Amino acid sequence: MTLHKNGDIAAGCLPAEQLAANFVDVAPPLSAHAAVVEAHRCYYCYDAPCVNACPTSIDIPGFIRKIGNGNLVGAARDILSANPLGGMCARACPTEILCEGACVLNHQDRMPVAIGALQRHATDHQMAHEVVSGKPLFARAADTGRHVAVVGAGPAGLACAHTLALSGHRVTIFDAHDKPGGLNEYGIAAYKTVDDFAQREVQWLLSIGGIELRARHQLGRDVALTQLREQFDAVFLGIGLGGINALQADGETFAGVLNAVDFIAQLRQSDDLSTLPVGHHVVVIGGGNTAIDAAVQSVKLGARQVTMVYRRGVAQMSATWAERDFARKQGVVLREWARPLRIVGMPHAGSGDAHASAVQFETTRLDAEGRFEGTGETFCIKADVVLKAIGQTLVSDGLDAQLLTLDGARIAVDADGATSLPGVWAGGDCTNHQALDLTVQAVQDGKLAAHAIIRQFARTVATAM
Repeated sequence: MTLHKNGDIAAGCLPAEQLAANFVDVAPPLSAHAAVVEAHRCYYCYDAPCVNACPTSIDIPGFIRKIGNGNLVGAARDILSANPLGGMCARACPTEILCEGACVLNHQDRMPVAIGALQRHATDHQMAHEVVSGKPLFARAADTGRHVAVVGAGPAGLACAHTLALSGHRVTIFDAHDKPGGLNEYGIAAYKTVDDFAQREVQWLLSIGGIELRARHQLGRDVALTQLREQFDAVFLGIGLGGINALQADGETFAGVLNAVDFIAQLRQSDDLSTLPVGHHVVVIGGGNTAIDAAVQSVKLGARQVTMVYRRGVAQMSATWAERDFARKQGVVLREWARPLRIVGMPHAGSGDAHASAVQFETTRLDAEGRFEGTGETFCIKADVVLKAIGQTLVSDGLDAQLLTLDGARIAVDADGATSLPGVWAGGDCTNHQALDLTVQAVQDGKLAAHAIIRQFARTVATAM
């Protein structure tokens, strides 16, 4: 959807210089000296809890020790061998609940080691070093003659493709968008990934060779799963969650009611933030990281008031405590224990179309048995823009529903990512992996599936001998 201008929605609410300042890197990189100092704070724990907290099991003490010793190439190898999207994960991972949350320094009332910043320091150095030296960190194995189709150029698909290509298998990635990267390109706040980093990381990943990217190829429209199974030796599905949950509230179709992921994507693809219209009064409905990103970026674009409303308490929000605190500091008002009943509309100036003007909410609570319920008490919040961030769903177009087993609204997979269809694996948000819906988890899913595919190829060779 596109946010159209009206009396209460306008572009250029802030001067260009202020907009530029608002969208600078929220976590600037460490200097070389600061990185060494921070690295020396690490205890280099044996059986380190930070490693166990990382879904990709990066050797965190190992790479930090190398940074302290000045071996940035070795540090980058430790990181990128485990997580080929280590640069983006260093920027976007909720380290406060993963590696840094598990750091032993937390138990000594000290700040945890800045693992994410150190990871970024090493991976950024390696990418810049390769541009200058032309010497890649990894070398692709000899071509095996095997060819794998990867559907989706998000974190899961890219990680799967890179792992397969390293082993000498050829990969063709099919993606529905103009640019690869998935949510790294279209779904993460602009202030977390500046300087077109998502695309620079993808180009680094593809530089290993053996990977062909076919953009604007959507499953079910431009390519069929049956066709891929016939033409390729294996298929990996990393299609993410392309559908948006509905509010189930009256007025949801009014102008000014948008999907938060569409709002974020529009902002990320904009070449001039001063041309993006923003509401004076914005209400964001949801409690996850997408809701936080949409709310904060609305503030940064110049909205006068931004309110984020969640149907339960902050303790149940999927957004981390660090994200919530950041949103509050940026001026976002957090309202908990309220659910939307209806969007209040008024005629759009110059037309008969209704436009959002407020949202009516009902307060909620848990009853004596712990069941969620409405209280009957209502209130309204003024809103000329309403951003829905209440979760996404699997779009099953192109999937063979008769053969591919679904678990609820996601693709059922085993521990290796294998689906019910022989020769088809899946990973990332589209699956029922029962883990966090995070970039780093999607990367791990892609890696695990790639290793399973590699083992399957090896078994096939052994059987044929």
